[in-house]
Amino acid sequence: MATPPLMPKATAVWLVENTTLSFEQIATFCGLHLLEIQAIADGEVAAGMVGRDPIVNGELTKEEIARCEADPNAQLRLLTHDRPQPALRAGGPRYTPVAKRQDRPDAIAWLLKNHPELQDTQIAKLVGSTKSTIQAVRDRTHWNTPNIKPRDPITLGLCSLRDLNAALDKARRKAAREESAKKRAEALGAPEAATPADLTPELDPSEAEQPTLKG
Repeated sequence: MATPPLMPKATAVWLVENTTLSFEQIATFCGLHLLEIQAIADGEVAAGMVGRDPIVNGELTKEEIARCEADPNAQLRLLTHDRPQPALRAGGPRYTPVAKRQDRPDAIAWLLKNHPELQDTQIAKLVGSTKSTIQAVRDRTHWNTPNIKPRDPITLGLCSLRDLNAALDKARRKAAREESAKKRAEALGAPEAATPADLTPELDPSEAEQPTLKG
């Protein structure tokens, strides 16, 4: 059996979300059962788990993924290195150093103000907070509300620009899909919204009132 990637399940999550590889290809590469990959895709397994990018971690190349996407019968080949690879957290809130935790409400306030398209779950993941804290900052019920000042989480060192851009891209794509679905629904409902004037039948010229002819 081929050596699986360092974190098989997290890698499988990433491959399911970011590629068009078949479930069989992903299962073989990650050393997991085909039904487990299916369950990941259906959201029944690994819900909330952060996917592990095998390209960033030097286990696959974009070219290798593209090769296997083009050929369903091809199998991914794991890149091997002599250097040990660090183990990453598989999921849960981002760890925030104690010294920076007092800055999180400021970062949350900044994200709520400048990027309202972000979901609470995305903000929580970016700055290592909780949905209840985010709601408290939004509602101004946080215990330290008088001292909260919106500050850029990147400057505070709570998240990277790459992480923020990825979250924004995901939020905007979701908003675009919802807007597109809304427009389609409105288009389908347009005939039902016609005004009475629009529903008045056209008068046939032959049925128009004719002038009275004098004998």
